[in-house]
Amino acid sequence: MAGPLTRRDTLKYAALFAAKTALSATARGAAEVSSQRPNFVFILVDDLGWADVGCYGSDLHETPNIDRLARQGMRFTDAYAAAPVCTPTRASIMTGKHPARLHMTTWYENSANPPLNRKLIPPVTQGDMPLEQVTIAEVLKKAGYFTAHIGKWHLGDAAHYPQTQGFDVNIGGTFWGAPTTFFYPYSGSGRFGKEFRYVPHLEFGAEGEYLTDRLTDEAIRVLDKVKDKPFFLNLWHHAVHTPIEAKPDLVEHYKKKVKPGMHHQNYEYAAMVHSLDENVGRIMAKLSELGIADRTIVIFFSDNGGFINEYRTKTVTNNYPLRSGKGSLYEGGIRVPLIVLWPGVTKAASVCTQPVSSIDFYPTILDITALAGDPQHNADMDGLSLVPLLKDPTAKLKRKTLYWHYPHYYPTTSPVSSIRQDDWKLIEYFEDEPCPTDESCPPYETLSRRAPSRRDIELYNLKTDIGERNNLAETMPQKAKELRESLGAWRKAVDAQMPTPNPKF
Repeated sequence: MAGPLTRRDTLKYAALFAAKTALSATARGAAEVSSQRPNFVFILVDDLGWADVGCYGSDLHETPNIDRLARQGMRFTDAYAAAPVCTPTRASIMTGKHPARLHMTTWYENSANPPLNRKLIPPVTQGDMPLEQVTIAEVLKKAGYFTAHIGKWHLGDAAHYPQTQGFDVNIGGTFWGAPTTFFYPYSGSGRFGKEFRYVPHLEFGAEGEYLTDRLTDEAIRVLDKVKDKPFFLNLWHHAVHTPIEAKPDLVEHYKKKVKPGMHHQNYEYAAMVHSLDENVGRIMAKLSELGIADRTIVIFFSDNGGFINEYRTKTVTNNYPLRSGKGSLYEGGIRVPLIVLWPGVTKAASVCTQPVSSIDFYPTILDITALAGDPQHNADMDGLSLVPLLKDPTAKLKRKTLYWHYPHYYPTTSPVSSIRQDDWKLIEYFEDEPCPTDESCPPYETLSRRAPSRRDIELYNLKTDIGERNNLAETMPQKAKELRESLGAWRKAVDAQMPTPNPKF
């Protein structure tokens, strides 16, 4: 320096030093905030019914690890999948948006090929989750999280696989919705015609190896490698979807347990649920072993209600006391188990009765991590943060209404929409007669032909009629009209696709 410091120089350098100190402190603070962000393990089960686990009332299945998770965290009684089938619910989890808004209302393989021999022609829908949607994995990855997807994807072709949607790792995720077999090498043809199916990246297994175990093995390998950094792990099991295949010793165990009068009678399915539960326990044990359980949020959820149809002449499951099952917008098709463990926040063994939906996971994760996400994407996001409920199960969300839209056919339904507002639920079928019913419910009442405007409407009070057996549409026409108008307005607002009359029917 050429000469002595002037007072102005002194002030200048003092200011620069203060600014550098502040920036350094800010950087340290940001790093500390980042390091304090929790990890996430999202365990998604395929076709697990609301009553298929012990803590939700199963009378056959043994699920001690899932039940323990519920005792450690929060169990939701009124949690819903955003759709009664897999692909649209999965899209809602990844985007926080209604399947109807995304035009993803049926499973991938069905999206472009609707049946043309029914009274209504379902719309051609989006099979690939659009790349312009900003997934929760993309948000977390940008914030420094390691993101891994393991298991079933079913959200599009190879150009829309997890690697293109924000995941660093994809093990097993394809456009297929179900494996040919649950036993190694998890491949073959015949079940889906001549198509040869496989689950990639699961090489070098052994005879007798079971898919639910192997996917958990892969998840544990990921945990071993990323334990020292924030991570988001999607462990999306193929279980308990068909094919109904389980380990022989477990099948024998449950075969001996089945008794007349039990709601659950399928011992092979029970054995699949048992293996699922064992692997939930393995994940929880690994988190503890690695010393990261106290900073890892675990979410346990199902993509739709239990499958009540037959597989190899046996009914797969029973969603009692809920009506119907997968594919249907009755409670059995959309109400599912949800357990959330947020260490230090969720109260042990707490129970929340507030209606929540799979559209809520995205904004919840944003809220927990204090990440803003993408403003353009967030502008039409449909979900709400569940953080207030996770902190206090008696809290109320600023929402009274949930919606569903399934303009497709399935063995349990014809094209349909539904709305739940508080305890009231309305179902609107688009054919002029109600959909088929399942054997666990009495036949539909034949509504008066003098009231054709209500022949396609069913109204239930879930508080007093969780089984949806007492249709109040005729006795409470004003309530039915009010809900139907709200449902129609919502469909218009999200640009929901509708089925069209089949002129050749």
